[in-house]
Formats: sequence, C-alpha cells, structure tokens
Amino acid sequence: MSLQIIKQGLQVLDIEANAILALKDRLDESFVQAVQTIKECRGKLIITGMGKSGQIARKMASTFSSTGTPSVFVHPAESAHGDLGIIVDGDVIIALSYGGESPELAPILSFAVRKNIPVIAITGNANSTLAKAAKAILNISVSTEACPLNLAPTASSTASLAMGDALAMAVLNEKGFSPEEFAEFHPGGSLGYRLLTRVKDVMHTGEALPLVQLETPLREVLSIMTHKNVRGASGVLDLNGDLVGVITDGDIRRRLEKSPDPLTGAAKDLMTKHPRTIDANELAEKALFLMEQFRIQMVFVFDKLSDYPQKPVGILHIQDLLSTKIR
Repeated sequence: MSLQIIKQGLQVLDIEANAILALKDRLDESFVQAVQTIKECRGKLIITGMGKSGQIARKMASTFSSTGTPSVFVHPAESAHGDLGIIVDGDVIIALSYGGESPELAPILSFAVRKNIPVIAITGNANSTLAKAAKAILNISVSTEACPLNLAPTASSTASLAMGDALAMAVLNEKGFSPEEFAEFHPGGSLGYRLLTRVKDVMHTGEALPLVQLETPLREVLSIMTHKNVRGASGVLDLNGDLVGVITDGDIRRRLEKSPDPLTGAAKDLMTKHPRTIDANELAEKALFLMEQFRIQMVFVFDKLSDYPQKPVGILHIQDLLSTKIR
C-alpha cells in the first residue's frame, strides 16, 4: 500500500517536472516581447485570473512587486463592478487562463482594447479569445495534468507559476534590480538586515567612546577602559584628535606579565600603532567580516566624508554585530 502511495507521488512530480521542462522550448520572441513590454511599463502591472489561475496571479503580483515592478492582483469577477477603475493609462495587464475562455475575463479584455492597454496572455490555448486579445502570448500548455482524472489543474498551474517566475526574473535582470533594492522591499528579513544595516546604526558614540591622549597615564587608561560602555579597549589620540593607536586588554595582560611596574608610563608606551578601522557608512556585515578575518574584538569607526576623516566617531564591538540579524 505504501509503495503505491509513493509511486503516485513520484508520478505527480515527474509530470509536473516535465511540464516545466517543456516550457524551455517556448521561450521565444513572444517571451522577449513580454519582458520588454513590462520593462517599459510606465504604470503598474495588473495581474488577473480566475480560480487556480487567480491564485497563481496573486503570487506573481507579489513576486513582481518585491523585485521592482509595482503590481496588483485584480479579481476578474469584481472588475465589472468598479475594480476596472484601478487600471489606468500606462499600465500593463497579465491575464492567466489555461483555456483562455474564462468569461469573467471579458470585461478586463474589453476595457484593455478600449483604453489601448497592452495585454500579456499566459494560456494553454493559443487560439483562444484571451490569446487573440494579447500583445504577447506565453504558451503553458501541458500534455497531461498530474491529476489521475486529468481534470484538476496541477501540471498546468505549476507551468503557469514557473512561467511567471521566468518572466519576473527576466524583467528583474533587464532592469538591473540590485540586492540593495531588494533589501529595501524586505527590511524585515535577514537579507534586509544584512544589506541595510550600516556600521553607524550599531556603533557606540559620544560618552561611550573610550579615548585617551598620547600622554595619558596608564593608570588612567586602565580606568577608562574599565568604566566605559565598551570595555577592554581604548583609542589613543594625537594633539589633532586623530586616532594614532589602540590599547586593548590583551596589551595590558602582556605588560602585567613582563613588567615589574606595569602601570608606569603613558598610553604612547603601550599602544599598538595603525589599528584596524572602518567607515561609519560601511555595511555592518563588512565590519563583522573584518573582525573575523583579523581575529579582533573591536574596531574604531571613522566618518571619511567628514572634515576630520581620521577622528574616531564611534567604536564597534563584535558582540554588537552578533546581536543583530546580519548573520
């Protein structure tokens, strides 16, 4: 019994996989025309369909909107009761109907003809009413449905979904849609955090900055390193306020081990010159990569666009980055 169930499941997957693969030979000039029409759209995409086609249309609208092409789903049955008002000059319509004869699409198609609004058809019937009204026809016909009765839309709806994704990704590529733009539309996801979170968004500033002068006594340096919000490090400034070195708790430990009087001297005697730094406008993810690459716990932050590009404006600890969602 279980083998029969698995066999049926495998058969469905094979049929639907073959339905998608069959689409490869149909990406012709009509597909190119559809992509160009959407790319040149001055308004928004209106995507419509009934039943299972309508559910695919909703997903397509969401995909296009999230990848740089404003799109809305319009229910064809509602369109004749006022929803046609959402369609305006400059829009493009994508209509899905496997048979191409859904009567509910008639009001939208008639409206498109009257207003000279281009229609892209995704259909399995190239001779249908929908196809004849379209500027570009994307053929998603299948030899058989995955349904054992060959009735329920299964392979055909899968083919529609795949064709919609192919169309959306081709448009994305033609528009040069960037990861940063994608992140703008997905600020709540991990990609959004990675591509939108800058060093300046998570760094410590102002009174939290542990900074000392070249001549600051080591006892005072140790006190500052202990009492600031970011503990375990201190930046060393010259007379111009530029960062010239850094002292870490590792430097202190090594001095305690080697010197009979470890707290004598000044900051300049213990500091490490040329510390690692990062610009405030860099991605936080880059800061994390820098810290991991050089095995350091913190970096001082500059604002290279300011009048004082060598003056520290913040400090960033690795724990600040690990507490975000950039990784």
